[in-house]
Amino acid sequence: MEGDMDLVSPFIPSQPDALSPAPEEVQDPLLSCQRSDSPLRKRARRRSSNSSTMVASNVSQDPDIPQRDAKYYMADGSCVLCVGNTLFNVHRSILSADSSSFGTLFTLPQGNIPVEGTSDDNPIVLQGDTTEEFRNFLWSLYALPHEIMMVRGPCVDLNRLIDIAKVASKYSFKSTETWALDAIQEYVERKPSPLLSSIPIGFPFSPNSPSSALLESKRQISRLIRLAQMCVHTKLLETMIALLRQLMSVSLHFSYLAMSLADELDIRDLRGLAYLEVLQRSVFISGHDDNGDALVEGDVHESADGLHRLVVSPAQQLRLLSGYHRLSRAWEKLRVLPVQFEHAPSCGATWHQHGCTQSWTEFWKEKTRTDGVLSLGAANVIGRLQVILKEFDKWGSAAYMHHDCKSVARRAIQDTIKRTNEALPDYFHEGGEY
Repeated sequence: MEGDMDLVSPFIPSQPDALSPAPEEVQDPLLSCQRSDSPLRKRARRRSSNSSTMVASNVSQDPDIPQRDAKYYMADGSCVLCVGNTLFNVHRSILSADSSSFGTLFTLPQGNIPVEGTSDDNPIVLQGDTTEEFRNFLWSLYALPHEIMMVRGPCVDLNRLIDIAKVASKYSFKSTETWALDAIQEYVERKPSPLLSSIPIGFPFSPNSPSSALLESKRQISRLIRLAQMCVHTKLLETMIALLRQLMSVSLHFSYLAMSLADELDIRDLRGLAYLEVLQRSVFISGHDDNGDALVEGDVHESADGLHRLVVSPAQQLRLLSGYHRLSRAWEKLRVLPVQFEHAPSCGATWHQHGCTQSWTEFWKEKTRTDGVLSLGAANVIGRLQVILKEFDKWGSAAYMHHDCKSVARRAIQDTIKRTNEALPDYFHEGGEY
C-alpha cells in the first residue's frame, strides 16, 4: 500500500490522529501462520555473486508499525483497537457489554467514512491508556472462572486490579469497575496490611537512596489514592489516607508523598496533616545545593548534625513557611488569652464566678510556660494544647474552681484542639493575611 493513509479519529479524546504511511504488506509463508505478527516488508532482492539464484535478505520489522498483541489479537476478533503501538483484535459483543462507551460508539453512523476497527490499517485508536493497562483490562473480560477466583486468594496482582478499575471506569464498564474496586478494597483491608508488609522492618535504607520496596510501596499507594479519587470511591480513599497517615510518622518519604498528593488531588484532610508533619520533622530546602546543582524534589538528605533535609518545591516551601507563621501567631493568641468557656449554672448559684475565672486564668498562665509545652515547636499548637489537657487532668480537686466548670473547661480545650486540627489546611496556603 503506497501513499498516505486516511486520518483515523481516536475514540478518546476525539481529536484526529494521523498515522504515518504504512509500508507495502508482504506475505511471508514462514510467518503467516503466527497470529501475533504485524505487517512485514522485505528488502530488495539481490543476486549472489556466485550464482544467478535470487536470495531474499533478512526480513526487517519497522518499529513504527503497530504490532499485534501476542494474546489478545484474536483470529476470530471483530474489532481492531490500537493502544500505543499495539493492535488488539477482540469481539465487539464483549466490548459492547455492561452498557459501556463502546456500545454507543459502535452504533454511531459512519456515513461515507470507512468503518473503523475492521482492519489493522483502520483501527479504533484509544488514547490515554498504556498497552499494559489495556491488556490487563482485557484479561478481566476474557478470564476463565478459575483465573477470576485467584483474585480472592493469597497471591493478588494489585497492579492488574488497579489497571482494570482504571480502564473500566474510563470506558463505563460499571460492573467490572465495581468488581475490581471491591477486590482492591478487600485486599488493602487485610490484616496485616500487605502494603505495609512489603516495606522492610526498620527501613534499612539511607534517606537519599530508598529501597526498591519503599519505591514500589509509594507507587502503589499513589495509584490507589488517585484511583479512589477518580472513581469517587469514598471508602477506598479513606482507607488509603488512614494508611498514609500511619506511614508519615515512619518516613519523610511518605510525608512528602502525602503532601504532594494532597496538593495534586486537593485532598483537604490530608494536606494539613502532611504539611504539619513535614514542618515538625525536617528542615525543608528548595532550589540548588552549595555547588549550584539543582535539587531533586522529594529527596531526603541527612546532614552532618543528623537532621533530615527534605527537598520541596518552591510553592511547597512557601506554604510551609506560611503555615509556620500563622500557627505561631495562633499560639501566641492562645497563650495570652486562655480558652474561653461558659460557666456552669451551678457555679453561679454556689460559687463566686470571679474566683472560678481567676483560678482558671492562673492555671492557664502557669501551664503554657511548662517545660513540656516549651519543648514543642512554636507552630505545634495541637501538641501544646494536648500537653495542657494532660496537665489539666492532673489538676485534681485542690483548685478553687467549681467541679462542673472544670468539666466545661476540659471540653473547651478538646474543642479547641478539634477546631485547630480541622483548620490546619487553611494555615498552609500562599497569600491572604499573615
